[in-house]
Amino acid sequence: MAVTALTALLLLCLYCVIFGFSAQDAEQSGGLSSAISKFCVEMVNSMKGHSWSGEEVNFWAAYFEKPIRKLAHFCEYAVMGLLIYTMLRQWKKNSSRLFLLITLWVFLSAAGDEFHQYFVPGRFASPLDVLLDTGGGMAGIIFCMMIEKIYYCWRRVSG
Repeated sequence: MAVTALTALLLLCLYCVIFGFSAQDAEQSGGLSSAISKFCVEMVNSMKGHSWSGEEVNFWAAYFEKPIRKLAHFCEYAVMGLLIYTMLRQWKKNSSRLFLLITLWVFLSAAGDEFHQYFVPGRFASPLDVLLDTGGGMAGIIFCMMIEKIYYCWRRVSG
């Protein structure tokens, strides 16, 4: 019961974070994405020992902004899939049905998020983002299922 309560609380927090990001208008959202992209490029610049000029950093930050943004979407929903799987797995033993149920849950969450963005100034709803987010959720579920299989195989072998 404690696992269910904790994962439900974490899931609620994740929904609040996603809602907060979706509620940002285009300028706020773009500014945040740009700042994160620039930070990532500066980190790579520093770690690789490059000495890129400000112009080069800005170029690469702009180049990688969209992929970083999409990766963030994917990861948010991968965490969602992981949390929902963890929350429901204790109560439902059929993992193929559970996979479909959670995938539907993530899909509806992603569609609801995009619907919400439709009403935010300067933002729009993207069916491709719904698919990307659903794919992220599915990746989270598959990750959990793989860890579960590895754990049970290890238990069988170790005895």
